[in-house]
Amino acid sequence: MTTKLNMTRVHALQTDALENIHSYMDPETPNALEQFTAKIKTILLAEPKLLESLPEYLPIALYGRVKFSAANTTQWQQWISKASVPSWDEFKTSVAFSNPDLELVKAVRSYSEAALIEACAVLFLLENDKVKPTSRSSAAEPEHDDDDDADAEHNYDNDDYTNDDDEDEEDGYNDQYDDIRFKGE
Repeated sequence: MTTKLNMTRVHALQTDALENIHSYMDPETPNALEQFTAKIKTILLAEPKLLESLPEYLPIALYGRVKFSAANTTQWQQWISKASVPSWDEFKTSVAFSNPDLELVKAVRSYSEAALIEACAVLFLLENDKVKPTSRSSAAEPEHDDDDDADAEHNYDNDDYTNDDDEDEEDGYNDQYDDIRFKGE
């Protein structure tokens, strides 16, 4: 009987990992992601139990360091589409870990084989989505539709708080609240 892969959790981990990865993929600081993943690896190697509260850290720590061969891509796609967890023997031949990461992989496997397989499922999905670095300006400015801008201007023009007849009053002074008194005054 095959164990089911919790795809809701995998997709949530993918989203969390992707947000963290994007936040460190800045062309102005090209080593930020590498430095962050190195810190995560050190932390997880020392304390794999942190994966209970921060499961997205393992895919981040292994991001770009796990290879899925073209021959195994179809197998991974089937596992993902059927939400099935591969056996350890199937899994270990379907991924290639870099040598510097083997110590972390062994530590995580001894803690939770399922967490390692789940992280690799996340990495497979991330690799197939082809994450790319974004420039600071494009990340800071979300895409806008011109129609939305026109609607925003129209709504602002009709805002109840705009008052065009304020021109005759002194700048920065509004006597509307001068008559408000509090108890004890």
